[in-house]
Amino acid sequence: MIRLAVDPFAPDGDEARRWAEQELQNPRYADAKPTWFDYLAEDVAEFISGLFSPEAGQQAGGTALVIVTVVIVAALITVLILWGRPRASRRARRTGPDLLGERDDRTAAQLRADAERRAREGDWDAATVLRFRAIARGLLERDIVDPAPGATAQAIAREAASALGDLHAELAAAARAFDEVRYLRHPATEAGYRSLVAVDDAVGRARPASDLQVVPA
Repeated sequence: MIRLAVDPFAPDGDEARRWAEQELQNPRYADAKPTWFDYLAEDVAEFISGLFSPEAGQQAGGTALVIVTVVIVAALITVLILWGRPRASRRARRTGPDLLGERDDRTAAQLRADAERRAREGDWDAATVLRFRAIARGLLERDIVDPAPGATAQAIAREAASALGDLHAELAAAARAFDEVRYLRHPATEAGYRSLVAVDDAVGRARPASDLQVVPA
């Protein structure tokens, strides 16, 4: 009769189970587990594959299979687009810090107040820049324009002019004054600033064409 040698260091049943549990708690096992999306993709792949099996072909016509497949693929693409590329809302642009290519979260009223303060100090360059920013912010706050991030003064003026057609020339001149001071470093004047104030006031009083109600004759 042959006797097997017993390893004195071999764990008993309870200790072996405890060692196994401790080993399975290692993070590398958790990282290797399939995610819920892996399971979903696998189920969808199996479902689509099953649609084209001989058994499925006997139960449904080819046209029905194509329609079902197109619907499933379209749904998956829609989900990926919605999750992968969230769309920025108009409110996010309206209240966001980006204004004319710079971070500025002041309201139109705050920008006007700062512009007036600079005007009283005789800093016409800063007052001019701030006043046009006030015009742009006011247009955003009223949802008259919805420019893309980094939109230029001219782009904002053109978009506003499409809604406020009567102020097309004034808006274009205001944007030009902003560009000349901000980028071309032309010195601003008190007269130029007062012209911007007049445009700001006119824009504030104007109503977009879409808001005007047509009264039947």
